[in-house]
Amino acid sequence: MEQHKIIITQYNPKYAEQTVRMWRDSKEQAIGQKEIHSFENHIYFLNHILLEQYQIDLALIDEKVVGMAAYNDREISQLYIHKDYQGIGIGQTLLEKVKAQSGGRLTLYTFEINKNAQRFYEKHGFEIIGRGHENEENLPDIQYEWVANKW
Repeated sequence: MEQHKIIITQYNPKYAEQTVRMWRDSKEQAIGQKEIHSFENHIYFLNHILLEQYQIDLALIDEKVVGMAAYNDREISQLYIHKDYQGIGIGQTLLEKVKAQSGGRLTLYTFEINKNAQRFYEKHGFEIIGRGHENEENLPDIQYEWVANKW
């Protein structure tokens, strides 16, 4: 596989459409469901709700959005990697940055149906601490926690 130069950068609204397209495609592939919100509402959510509550980092290859993470020092709200760029270290790179900026403990939710996400988080030291959080997709989910220096 050819080497890609991955740049991790703070979110800029000029990447909104690319980010939302990547996010929606990745999520649809992961859970087998179309996004319930319109593209325009998703853009609004990214720029006006998520951005106010979380740090958002993007992974870029040649100015193309191939990943995103929305997080604070306690939780990861969103972590998505473009479906064509999974398995080459982008998620790990984003996760390492999130862990480094955390307070030493992170929680997140992932869908029970998303086995790839479960394997990814468990490989990176997250443990299941709960199940059954309500979500708008009405899918069973799993809550994970990571604690620094536990491993």
